[in-house]
Amino acid sequence: MSGVAADWIGIDATVGIEEKLPDGVLLTSVEKLVNWSRKSSLWPATFGLACCAIEMMTFGAPRFDSARFGMEVFRASPRQADLMIVAGRVSQKMAPVLRQIYDQMPEPRWVLAMGVCASSGGMFNNYAIVQGVDHIVPVDMYLPGCPPRPEMLIDAVLKLHHKIMNEPLGPKRAKQLAGQQVELVPSSIKYAR
Repeated sequence: MSGVAADWIGIDATVGIEEKLPDGVLLTSVEKLVNWSRKSSLWPATFGLACCAIEMMTFGAPRFDSARFGMEVFRASPRQADLMIVAGRVSQKMAPVLRQIYDQMPEPRWVLAMGVCASSGGMFNNYAIVQGVDHIVPVDMYLPGCPPRPEMLIDAVLKLHHKIMNEPLGPKRAKQLAGQQVELVPSSIKYAR
């Protein structure tokens, strides 16, 4: 595999013995391979609550083509999903349902708070709306905007891919993740050419 292809999938191919190997042989760690397969097949759960859900549906349409990220099918069952995109405001009545769906998702699971209403309650500062979905479930990525464009959702998914690629595996995973912060490089810098 060429160095460009190895860099594209996030695998370090500069081991030193690649010159002696035949073409088509790739050296990597099990951790990198598992994380690459996880990031390449994120299956989101359908959880659209308000106007942000329209932008989330647009993300799945042919114009923005979420299939190139392995996310073309939004799962109706939480047991088949590993990414919850909370799109829109969460009411107090919906909070237990959201938590129940999150608890039914298998590990590893990730949560993306889409829109300012899901992130912080937005303009709805009243008794009926939860002031941030992070009061109910742990959030991995916040996506601001009212409503955020599908391009912003693509950017958030790419940053979530970066986070997934740097997660440790094994029985000490929770301990290692407790104090670790993954540096997220702004897309304007990372993808500028």
